[in-house]
Amino acid sequence: MERLIVARMADGGPEIFASVQGEGVSMGVPSTFVRLAICNLRCRWCDTAYTWDWQRFDRAASTMEMTAEEAAAAVRALPPRNVVITGGEPLLQRRQLVPLVEALRAEGYRFEVETNGTVGPGPLAELIDQFNVSPKLAHSGNEGLRRIAPAVLREFAASGRAWFKFVVAQPGDLEEVRAVCAAGGIPPERVVLMPEGTSAAVLTARGRWLAEACAREGYRFSTRLHILLWGDRRGV
Repeated sequence: MERLIVARMADGGPEIFASVQGEGVSMGVPSTFVRLAICNLRCRWCDTAYTWDWQRFDRAASTMEMTAEEAAAAVRALPPRNVVITGGEPLLQRRQLVPLVEALRAEGYRFEVETNGTVGPGPLAELIDQFNVSPKLAHSGNEGLRRIAPAVLREFAASGRAWFKFVVAQPGDLEEVRAVCAAGGIPPERVVLMPEGTSAAVLTARGRWLAEACAREGYRFSTRLHILLWGDRRGV
C-alpha cells in the first residue's frame, strides 16, 4: 500500500493539527490541517521549506510516512471537520490522497487543497470541495522551474471549485497578476491577493496599499491571520 509523505513536528508526530484557516476565502474557519512534504518549486520566501529543502533540513527528521488509515485516524482525533491539505505541494501525492479523502468524505468531512497550480487535480477533481490555488510570481525566485502552467490554471478555473491566491510583495507585482489571470482564464472575482510577509509589521504595512489595490481591481483581500495571532511558527 502506498503511503503519504507527511511533514513531521518537532515532537516526532505528524504535522496534523487543529487551528483556524489563516488565509484566503475560508479565513477564520475552524480547520484540521494535514501538511504533506515534497514540493516541485523552490520559493525563496517559503515558510515551510522543511517540507522540501534537504540541504537545510534533515529529511528523515522532517518527514514521515503514513497510511491513509493512519492519517484519517489522526484527523478524526481533532474537532474541526473542514480539512485543509497543504504542503509542500499536495497534488504531487494526489493518487495517495484518494483513499484518505474518500473515507472521510463518507463521514461528512469537507476538504480544501492548497496547491501552487502547476499540477492538475487528477483523481481528486470531484472529491475536493475547494482548491486554493496559489500561482507563484517572479519574486518567488523559481528560476528554471515551471512556476506558471496556464493549461492547469484553466482547468482549475473551469472547475468552479478554485480560488486563486497571489502573494504580493510590491505594487509592481499587480501587472504580473493580471497577465497570469489572462493566461489562465481566471476571473477577477475568483482572485485573492495577500501580502508577502512573516511578521505582523510587514503584513500591516503591505496590507494597507494592497487592500486599496484590491478595491480598485475587484479582487478579494486576505491577510495571514495565523501570523498576526501567533507569529511565524509551526502547528498553528
